[in-house]
Amino acid sequence: MKRRIALKKLGLLAVGASLPESPCLGKSSAGVRQIETDVLIVGGGTAGVVAAIQTARAGCRTILVENGSRLGGTMTAGGVSFPGLFHAWGKQIIAGIGWELVSETVAMNGDALPDFTVPFGKNHPKHQIHISIPLYTLLAEEKCLQAGVNIRYYETPVKIQRSSNSWAIDVAGKGTHCRIVCNQLIDCTGNASVTSIAGYRVLREAETQPGSLIFELGGYDLKTLDAAILEDHYKKALQDGRLQKTDVLHSILGTLRAKGGGVPQHVLNADSTTSVSHTLANIDGRASLLRIIRFVKTLPGCEKASVVKMQPETAVRETYRIDGLYRITHDDYVSGRLFDDALSWSYYPIDLHVEEGVKPRHLAEGKVATIPLRALIPQKSKNLIVAGRCVSSDRLANSALRVQASCMGMGQAAGAAAALAFMNNTTPASVNVNDIKKLIRRHQGIVPE
Repeated sequence: MKRRIALKKLGLLAVGASLPESPCLGKSSAGVRQIETDVLIVGGGTAGVVAAIQTARAGCRTILVENGSRLGGTMTAGGVSFPGLFHAWGKQIIAGIGWELVSETVAMNGDALPDFTVPFGKNHPKHQIHISIPLYTLLAEEKCLQAGVNIRYYETPVKIQRSSNSWAIDVAGKGTHCRIVCNQLIDCTGNASVTSIAGYRVLREAETQPGSLIFELGGYDLKTLDAAILEDHYKKALQDGRLQKTDVLHSILGTLRAKGGGVPQHVLNADSTTSVSHTLANIDGRASLLRIIRFVKTLPGCEKASVVKMQPETAVRETYRIDGLYRITHDDYVSGRLFDDALSWSYYPIDLHVEEGVKPRHLAEGKVATIPLRALIPQKSKNLIVAGRCVSSDRLANSALRVQASCMGMGQAAGAAAALAFMNNTTPASVNVNDIKKLIRRHQGIVPE
């Protein structure tokens, strides 16, 4: 009986039915079952989780649609479990709901936060926070449910229509097809998929950054390995085709050392926009790992090497971005431009990955970038806002904006703007920026002043 009550609360049982006829309540004129909500967030990744908790805690009926099996996106399924950067120049710049999740995960796992008072110089990973993926997954889901968020896994939008004052989003999933009608819509897909399906312009370069399949190898003693011999074997494997150049990002010894979420290889053209492209990204990442482990087992001292850990998905860095009311430029970012409608900070080096690797370009001393409300709103749209790596920006600025802490700040800003837009019967672009800041602060967020 308890299970039946829980399912009914999630909209998984039709009223009066003894069996789950459909996961949606009510019926539209077209015969598709329908549910209504105040705010719909599509994408339960880094930004989407925070946006959903923010709108729900602000008092809005909130639905979160996620096409995977858990929340967290790149941080959990992709394994990039070292979020940053929350501090700049000895001062915290991003807090609120995202920081609540990260800090509680660290505390529950008995881990320690970095000493943020010590400058990292050119080594920004020193201020990234290594977290437990399982615990973060559990806490993110718990906090969503505690706030009243209706989570819908395994579903994705297939059709989006705009009426005078609402959105109708047809979603399909495992044995499901229904219509969600909402007043405010938040695109946290990372790929600007909702924005694109709704008919608004999106941006993308011909070449995108490579992705990475996060893994960890074991079964050998690093202290007994000879770096020169390993490197010689590695060069021969490249020559005879056993390895591809992108299989090993820095050195084979670096691959063997990679622990706790390192990025030891690149997957070219990794794209999560469609099921077809995402499938190919995952296949390419796993094929790369298979080549690596087969090669490693031929190395002296590594005969018993094994794959200790492998993430279920190749982590993707770049796909589509929205064409927003404002496009954040590289110059805006590195100069630390303070926008009049800035709602969150971002402090991460320009971090453009290419086939050969990545050479981060750090911000000059004292500089911290800001993210304006206008960059979260697609041109010509109403009651639609985005958060995460699909923020309106040029490619270089986006290479820094796409990281987790920045996406969490954007998620809270977008959630606050959407909640106030609903309460005031308007669109996010028309909400008073100071009111958005007040709501963010009320939920322990930090806003640019």
